[in-house]
Amino acid sequence: MDYINFGETKASVSKVILGLMRTSDMKVDELTGLCRAALDEGINFFDTADCYANGRAEELLGEVFQRDSGLRDKVFLQSKCGIRNEDGITWYDFSREHIISAVEASLSRLKTDHLDSLLLHRPDALMEPEEIAEAFTKLNKEGKVKNFGVSNCNPWQLELLSTLPFKLSANQVQLSVCHTPMLDEGFDVNMKWDGSTVRAGGILEYCRAKDIAVQAWSTMQYGFFEGVYINNERFPDLNRVLYRIAGEQNVSVAAVALAWILRYPGKTQAVIGTTKIDRVRESAQAVKVQLTHKQWYELYQAAGNRLP
Repeated sequence: MDYINFGETKASVSKVILGLMRTSDMKVDELTGLCRAALDEGINFFDTADCYANGRAEELLGEVFQRDSGLRDKVFLQSKCGIRNEDGITWYDFSREHIISAVEASLSRLKTDHLDSLLLHRPDALMEPEEIAEAFTKLNKEGKVKNFGVSNCNPWQLELLSTLPFKLSANQVQLSVCHTPMLDEGFDVNMKWDGSTVRAGGILEYCRAKDIAVQAWSTMQYGFFEGVYINNERFPDLNRVLYRIAGEQNVSVAAVALAWILRYPGKTQAVIGTTKIDRVRESAQAVKVQLTHKQWYELYQAAGNRLP
């Protein structure tokens, strides 16, 4: 496994992240086995959120930590807050009161005394940086959160938070070889086609310049949870290239797909959302894959993207 130095604490964390969004229906023993398998592969970064299965994902992980003594100390634990849903209404809330109460609820469910990282989950248009600063300061002074970041924020939203007393450690954004608007807008500057539409505002470049880790989510998906692209008949050219490179380097196809993301310079991480131990092991091989410039661009175009 390869590692980066993360956030204010400069913790050594894995480039591949175990995402736990889909774990809520697992049994405690099953999730314990998944967590142990990830650690065996060098994956020490676990990601969850308070809204995953209405808190059940955190609760189940807490049961794992409680039952498997010593496991929590081996894990860099990240959760997210800010997405709320009540009475059929969804909204985003970065108020001081909600951030603090959400973290305290997460800590209770996770049966731990601190989060190694907290991300604000989806941008709140009504956010007040001063309130966020107060919440972060309180949580940090109390030892409840060590590092802070965001999810799905554009550069100007990040700029609004640039006055916080804590450096933002990460921005978790959707990225895969089949979901590339952050890259398209950079390639297609001043072109008269859809790819030139600015949807992200230079997120990747901003994060790279500011030393903010980019955490890619939905790494095996196309669209917005529309499906997996590997072995999907909608993407024959992409799968042909993925399988060819996987064969050449003696790794899994999933490893090549993740390596394409990790090839982006800067602090880049890839979240895997599997609940299968064999897929965790396959995904961990991504750091062994060496993609040339030509192969990286070949995969980009095989997915249906075009260059000017």
